[in-house]
Order: sequence, then structure tokens, then C-alpha cells
Amino acid sequence: MKKKIVLDSFALLAYLKKEAGSEKVKKLLADNDVHALINDINVGETYYIIARERGLNQADYFTDTIMPSMPITPLANALHDVIEAARIKAKYSLSYADCFAVATSYRERAPLITGDPEFRKVQDIIEIDWL
Repeated sequence: MKKKIVLDSFALLAYLKKEAGSEKVKKLLADNDVHALINDINVGETYYIIARERGLNQADYFTDTIMPSMPITPLANALHDVIEAARIKAKYSLSYADCFAVATSYRERAPLITGDPEFRKVQDIIEIDWL
């Protein structure tokens, strides 16, 4: 059985921009024993960051071409998933999008891959694999 991991937008953007931590993400995505997941909200967060930095055409290229070609499974949210993220938001001082990454990591029992120091606040409820 493949080991599950959850990427947040920080990890995905580090990989796409070849920033610090990109090699670790690259290795994880190339590992046939790893099943990479990402919450749809975090895909949307990545989209708006690319749109803001590089324009809508590049953001559309990310969602239309790059994302479908990557070995990452996006996960949609049912109402109970949205409520779980809201519960995390009520308890921890994180962005709402980050709360979806945390909720996904918790639900999937998979480590969250990130370099975002904001996630130190939730190290007691999920495993974090730092970039």
C-alpha cells in the first residue's frame, strides 16, 4: 500500500517555482510508493497566488495543463469537511485555506508536507514533514 502525503499550497508553489524545498517535493512526487493528495481549496489558493504574481493566463495554464499532469490527487470537500476546517479555524490562528490542509491531513492520516511556519500551531494534531 502506498504511503499517503498531503501537500499544501506552500509545498506545491515551492515545487512549481523551484524554491527551497522543491527537491524534496520532487522526490516525493517521483516516488512510486507515495500517493500525493491536495485539498481542492489549496489548489484554489495556489491558483490565486499564481494569478496575482503572474496573471490569469498562467494561473489557467496551471489548472488546465500542469495540475492534471502531476501525480497529485485533488480532494473535494463535502459539508462535513468544510465544518471540520471551520472547527480547526475556530481553535487555531490559521488561514481558512490552511485549515483545509490540516483537516485533510488529519482525515487521511497522512503527513502534511509544508514549509509554512504557521503550521507549527497544529503539530499536536497532525504530523508535519517540513521542507
